[in-house]
Amino acid sequence: MLRKIDIAQLRTGMFIHELDCGWMAHPFVRSRFRVDSPDQIARLRASGIRAITIDCARGQAVDDAPSVEEARAATEAAVTAIAAAPAPAPLAAPRLALAEELDRAAAIRRRAANVVRTVMRDARLGKAVSLDTVAPVVESVTASILRNAGALVGLSVIKDKDDYTFLHSVSVCTLLVAFCRARGLDAATTYEAGIGGLLHDTGKALVPDAILNKAGSLTDAEFEIVRRHPRDGYDILRRTPGIGAIPLDITLHHHERRDGTGYPDRLPLDGIGELARMAAIVDVYDAITADRCYRKGMPPAQALRKMYEWSAFHLDAELVREFIRCVGIYPVGTLVLLESGLLGVVIALHDSNLLTPKVNVFYSTRRRVHVKPYTVDLARPAGHGGADRIVSHEPAEKWQVDPLRFMTIA
Repeated sequence: MLRKIDIAQLRTGMFIHELDCGWMAHPFVRSRFRVDSPDQIARLRASGIRAITIDCARGQAVDDAPSVEEARAATEAAVTAIAAAPAPAPLAAPRLALAEELDRAAAIRRRAANVVRTVMRDARLGKAVSLDTVAPVVESVTASILRNAGALVGLSVIKDKDDYTFLHSVSVCTLLVAFCRARGLDAATTYEAGIGGLLHDTGKALVPDAILNKAGSLTDAEFEIVRRHPRDGYDILRRTPGIGAIPLDITLHHHERRDGTGYPDRLPLDGIGELARMAAIVDVYDAITADRCYRKGMPPAQALRKMYEWSAFHLDAELVREFIRCVGIYPVGTLVLLESGLLGVVIALHDSNLLTPKVNVFYSTRRRVHVKPYTVDLARPAGHGGADRIVSHEPAEKWQVDPLRFMTIA
């Protein structure tokens, strides 16, 4: 029996099945082990881990703790309630259809990744970052989001492992600009946030590639090197003429956590700036949805549910709820199973009801065959392209399909 417990409930004699730490490094080589000493518990607490799954069949039990299934159901109910709540303001309707913006968005993404690559190379050589190079990228990203946010946001889930550092920065910029616009922040603030998102990991230029791309657990010494990157990035960007306070704050504080376990300054929630708290959310979301050399990325819908759980301790809970409303509990690009047994990929969110997106259907799970793709608008009734509903989000590997091939229908 697997049960979810809080770190405060952990005792010697328990068997840890999973450390629910997501993107965080932890001080243990394995994630499944018996707790044999108080020192192990102290090390887990010091690392910032707050939730743990224990195997009651292999160690001491906590009978009143929820099972994994009960905890998952509670999270799903909470996230669904967020999606069903009335939006404070309608989301801006796309100016272009997704198909019209996808190719342009892909080109913007490639150019942006090349700019980040140049920034990292120059930083490694001790050269100053040029805002004249960075600014047009942020302007292009913002323009694409205005035309159809789903294009760039949907493409953000695609990352080549070798180019992860560069594409991650582009995705954080994209998601942060979209988040700012969804929250109604002004254009100047949104632009500065975009600059911060694109440059937030500049300090990683000083981290050896062997550490950044290490397949196994980092040693304590290696982790300390990684933890220096926010301060290193801040020091690099301070030498950039014209850099604003918002990009500097995002770069320095995007790894701070609300319970004070983050770095580099171990700030509590009220000591972390709003844009840095927003950047922390999109940074975590993009990081845990990406495939890395040491783990498989989560599907975006699952990542949002994990982040909701983590918001109790690590992320700004209210901003996480707003981010979920921004990207939807089934973000663009998510593979979903409909009540009819059909599989489809989400291509657009509904203006006010995140439970009823538009879906391009392309596969029958009952017949185990592809079907001729067509679009279902789940907000419409029967006879008008609707009359179906989402049952669950699904991993593409389970059905051996590529949902992103069907983002557009020829």
